[in-house]
Amino acid sequence: MDHLVTAYDGDAGLRDRLRLGDDWPRRWSSTWQVGADEVCWPVRDMAHVPVMSSRPMRGFTWRAKQRHRPGLEAMASAGGKHGFESLKEVSLLVALDFLKASEVLSQPFRLDFEHAGGRAWHIPDFLAVIGGGMWLLDVRPMELIKEEDALKFAAAREVAAACGWRYSVVAGWRPHVWSVLDHLSSRRRPARDLLGMREQLLTAISGQKGQAMTFSDLAEATSVPSVGRANIVRLLWHRELGVDLGSPLRHSSLIWAV
Repeated sequence: MDHLVTAYDGDAGLRDRLRLGDDWPRRWSSTWQVGADEVCWPVRDMAHVPVMSSRPMRGFTWRAKQRHRPGLEAMASAGGKHGFESLKEVSLLVALDFLKASEVLSQPFRLDFEHAGGRAWHIPDFLAVIGGGMWLLDVRPMELIKEEDALKFAAAREVAAACGWRYSVVAGWRPHVWSVLDHLSSRRRPARDLLGMREQLLTAISGQKGQAMTFSDLAEATSVPSVGRANIVRLLWHRELGVDLGSPLRHSSLIWAV
């Protein structure tokens, strides 16, 4: 994730505006949707929350003339459809799918916290399980982050650290990463390999003894190059082959074995 996105960390300077102290994990609380009920836990007890048995804190509805774009995105790694509230959040769900997130909970909980000016609340965008660890995520374009948003992000970062989770505010993407991921995701669905393209591609690339091949040369090494190109994309998505995500995907892109 760190190599894919441009993360915002300007909230670090607002930590001193949070009302912390020794007893803040008892005073700050999180509210979760568990079954048909809302259940409230102080931050100190969040380790006992049945995270993946909970539901999103709010629904994803559509209406005429709304200014944002909500919906449901299917994920191959986590299975099922996951809610989002903007096209920026869709992009992050695709990236989480590429990173093989085993579970993703949208709008996971409501955080009620205290700061120098009183009390406030915040609902983070996603809580994901990646490689056995938890990652709390917010999505906000850099140019739209206001001071009150940064204060909420600072509170979420503090809670994530207390729970042993990672936390990131996704404010953008590194150059070319999203366009490449968007293309690779077109081949993420399971498919039958009737021509044995996977074996042909992996045999061809392994024959280079650690040397990379161009996309076009690797495709031409298969029995049906047009089908080979589609299967290169599939193997890149599943990371059986590697490519530089920081450059546009072209016929001249270097492909290597993972």
